[in-house]
Order: sequence, then structure tokens, then C-alpha cells
Amino acid sequence: MTMKIDLHSHTYYSDGHLSPAELVLRAHQMQLDVLAITDHDTTQALAEARHAQAQEKRHLEIISGIELTTRWHGFDIHILGLHFDEHDEQLQQRLLEQTRTRVDRARQICVKLAKCGIENVFDDAMVKVGQGQITRAHIAQVLLDRGEVSSFQGAFTKYLGKDKRAFVSAQWIDIATAIQWIHEAGGVAAIAHPASYDMKTKWLKRLLSEFKSLGGDGMEVTHPNMQPSKKELLTKLALEYDLKAVVGSDFHFPSRWSELGKRLDISAKLTPLWQDWPCLASFNKEYL
Repeated sequence: MTMKIDLHSHTYYSDGHLSPAELVLRAHQMQLDVLAITDHDTTQALAEARHAQAQEKRHLEIISGIELTTRWHGFDIHILGLHFDEHDEQLQQRLLEQTRTRVDRARQICVKLAKCGIENVFDDAMVKVGQGQITRAHIAQVLLDRGEVSSFQGAFTKYLGKDKRAFVSAQWIDIATAIQWIHEAGGVAAIAHPASYDMKTKWLKRLLSEFKSLGGDGMEVTHPNMQPSKKELLTKLALEYDLKAVVGSDFHFPSRWSELGKRLDISAKLTPLWQDWPCLASFNKEYL
């Protein structure tokens, strides 16, 4: 039996649009067998998702996940943590540091927006956040709702993107620390969406080499709308740096551009990160 797997998704506890229960329902609609929920710097969605799945007749294996934000040579690099103990007290205490960094950055962004004549954005953004993690996406939505920009992406192009008027570089943890947190909670660490960082191949190779030397386990190698040439490059790099393959849609909401489990096939040359997970022993070891 070949399984359908997606190891990168978000709920409204970070910058996704769906509740954990809605995400589980969407996973069933897309006929997923395995789903990792990887909200930014929080595991809040996991308990709700597991509760929702307990009400379903169809089986869905929910994998603990997180997407940790790190800083590396001026780049914000996202590290996926997968298959760890989500109840690990030390990890949960450490994640509070990331939450404080997120809130501090959001406040600084909103101070810059106020200097641009757009005031009181922070409070409105926090209403959208609810109990989750504040991200630039929440701030962008406030700007869109107020008519300060004509599109969601326009908020980043004009204000929130790197080197734009309200951009703030946060003091995130480094990659070594992210790997340590994940490993000490019993999980595996992988670089998220390596093809999406604004860096040349030379820098990407440097990133992967350092990540591997620090004990990193894998890297995402595909995405629903990835160009064949990029997928070929990432396959080559995963083999070159001996990193196991991770598949993920980076799902935030249903759309024709990105959907759970859609077009996430990988080369048979790659070693899947999940191949030795006991919880998936009933599935075929091959993923095609």
C-alpha cells in the first residue's frame, strides 16, 4: 500500500486559515494517510487535531510538527521539527522564547508603520491572532482590511518584505539551537522549502553543508507547484549532502496553487525521512 503523506501544514494558530479540526477534515477530503501540523514556533494545534481525528472513522496518522524560525547570515531560515514529543516540558519552555521574539518583532513593525502614518496596527493584528502566534501575515491582513494596500502580497512588497519601510529583522535562534531543541525532544530536523530563500545556489549549498554538519537530518525536496528544474536541483543537493527527503505542501488554505498532499512525489534515489518511523510501519516503505 502506497501512502499519501504531507509533512508541512499550518492552522490558524500561526498563519494558516483553518482550525485544527478543519485541517483534519481537509486532510480526509484529500485522502491523506499521514499529516504533520507544523505551525510556526508552536504546537498548540496538535491536541485539537488529535481530538478531531478521534471522531473520524477513516484513519489519519497525525505527526507532531513545528516550523522553527532561525537566523543565518542575514536570512530567516525555517527548520521543521517532526515526530518529537510535543509534551516535552523543556521544549515548551523554549518555545516561549520564540513567542516573545515574535511579539517583540510585531511591536517594532507596528512602530515603523505608525511612522508611515498607519497607526494602532498591533492591537488589530492581535485580535486576528487570537490564541496563536503573531506573524507578518496577520499584520498584512490588517493593512489589506484597512485599504492601505490593494493585495495581501502588496503589504510585503510595500511595507513588510526585506528592506521595506516597516521590515524588522528579529533576533531569532540560530540553526544549531533549533536542531538541538528538536533532537532533545526526540524529533528529527529538516530545512523547510530550501528553494524559496532568496539566495544563490552557492549560498544554498553552504546552508545545507552547515546544516548537515550541525546534525540536521533532512530537507524538503518538493512542493505542489515546484518547477521540474528546481525539484531536480533539490534532489541532487539532498543526495550530495546526505540529507533525507521531506515532502510538504506548506499548506495554509485551500487553493489551486497549494493543496494538501498534491503532487508530492519524489525520486526513488532519495531516502524518505519517515521510513523508519514505527507509527508508519503498516505502510509501504516506498514512496512514489
